[in-house]
Amino acid sequence: MKELALIKLEERGVTVDDIATIVLDLQRNYQDVTLEDCRATVLSIISKSETIYTILTGIAIDVAAEKGLLDTEINSLIAKDYGLYGLDEILALSIVNMNGSIALTNFGYLDKTKPGIIGVIDKEGKSEAKCHTFLDDIICAIASSAASRIAHRMEKK
Repeated sequence: MKELALIKLEERGVTVDDIATIVLDLQRNYQDVTLEDCRATVLSIISKSETIYTILTGIAIDVAAEKGLLDTEINSLIAKDYGLYGLDEILALSIVNMNGSIALTNFGYLDKTKPGIIGVIDKEGKSEAKCHTFLDDIICAIASSAASRIAHRMEKK
């Protein structure tokens, strides 16, 4: 299932290195960490069944909205990434909740600032052709959780 989640991410334009780069940017001022450390931690986060299911579910909802397969009202909310919809963040928080308060504060920061691939995906999702309403928040959750895990691990040394 992990491989399927990675394939689905790549099909939507997101690589592990894209996420690892965000993690590196979050941690480089606090930890002596490499891109390889960040990549390994991102893969560890993605290996969790909760993360895999969140990735697969979120992308499936985005694709369904893209194709207009949902009830008209809900499809419109998702396709337009309506700001008060909020369920996209709630789904992504299932990943964050496994990784502590640092992950939660990082999630809010990433969701607001949209660095790297998060901003690319968010902008692309605002077009008529693509819907990334759930995906951008899922990437925020994975990156913030990986950064939290690195922060906790490094602190113990």
